[in-house]
Amino acid sequence: MVLAKSSCSNELKAVVSRHARIAYRAYDDVFAKAKQRPLPTTLCHSTPVLNSDKEKQQHTPNEPEPSSATSYHMAPIAKESLSTIPTSFATVSVGTSDTPLPDKLSAISKAGFQAIELGFPDLLSFASTFHKKEIQENDYDSLCSAGQEVKKLCEQNKLQILMLQPFSNFEGWPEGSDERKDAFERARGWIKIMGAVGTDMLQVGSTDSVGISTDFKVLASDLRELADLLAEHNYRLAYENWCWATVAPTWKEVWEIVQLVDRPNIGLCLDTFQTAGGEYGDPTTPSGLISHQGTQHKLHMNLEHSLHRLTQSIPAEKIYLLQISDAYKPLTPIPETQNPKEDTRARGKWSHDYRPYPFNGGYLPVVEVARAVLGTGFRGWFSMEVFDGGEDGKWETQSVKDIEGFCKGAMESHKKLLEECASGNGTAKKG
Repeated sequence: MVLAKSSCSNELKAVVSRHARIAYRAYDDVFAKAKQRPLPTTLCHSTPVLNSDKEKQQHTPNEPEPSSATSYHMAPIAKESLSTIPTSFATVSVGTSDTPLPDKLSAISKAGFQAIELGFPDLLSFASTFHKKEIQENDYDSLCSAGQEVKKLCEQNKLQILMLQPFSNFEGWPEGSDERKDAFERARGWIKIMGAVGTDMLQVGSTDSVGISTDFKVLASDLRELADLLAEHNYRLAYENWCWATVAPTWKEVWEIVQLVDRPNIGLCLDTFQTAGGEYGDPTTPSGLISHQGTQHKLHMNLEHSLHRLTQSIPAEKIYLLQISDAYKPLTPIPETQNPKEDTRARGKWSHDYRPYPFNGGYLPVVEVARAVLGTGFRGWFSMEVFDGGEDGKWETQSVKDIEGFCKGAMESHKKLLEECASGNGTAKKG
């Protein structure tokens, strides 16, 4: 399929490209290929099962570090219980920033997905085409009027807008700083957009900015204020760990912050890539694996232990969605930046360019992460969020050349993932 050329100006493309980089900075580390020893498929429930979500939320996971004798056994997942899981696809995952949004929506709908994550870069590009002039990212009136048209297009394609994403670099700025002022101005503008497009959820990625507070109470205070702004409109906040984030790169840290926020309208956006990428994979090493945790077996055990804790400690209703993607091992290690203020961290670059859907050449233990999330009782949205630039990261892939075929392949991947979760099989290898 030949994609239509963008009618946007070079200036607009630069703006869109910058926002795309912001979007992709919300994703980061990729899992290293475990060639020698597959991750065990029994992950959870070796400790007493908590009888209620309240008990789970109050549970403090101060468990001892796993030993070689530790074994976690997860209760079987009934295939029938997975049959009603709704499906979504992030618009930023289809084609490029030059691919017309109507084409993306059509391809996603034809593949059988029920909803989209509306990416701000796609809305910005569409708004400039719709208004026939370059639209700035803070021109919220123009973005809202374009958003109303996007809502109509989604209705025509029988697609729900699950959430607006990715709202980044929000929390932790010093009181009275220009950055903090800008963060809350953006928040109010994005809330207006949410009303225009008809979604009730905002995705916030754990910030990767430098110069921010590392105090979880400060981060929680900012997010509490944002949650309260959203609550005025009956909107929700989905907080996601980005595995290259400055302060909260893992699910444990964002979950701790969410509990400190203590608002009913904040929950988690979990992600198979972000979980595995932060705790198992490392794009800076030749093996693609975290090397400082000792042997590969020890690394497996640490991940298994973490997933067990996830299942035991997070109530299902505090998980708003699970994003799905796998990862390629880069052909050569990605060097870590020495200046994160000016350059994206290695895991962020990996996230941007090396994320296929499961069973399509990646090597992360996607199935294990998904099963751990399902083990909480969660049966909500599974949303594909992939950035498939190929094993070389050059974007000469189906995700760009044939978006309809790519979306159909993603739906088949989703179906296979659920089958593997129910069967208890292991890593999502191509097959």
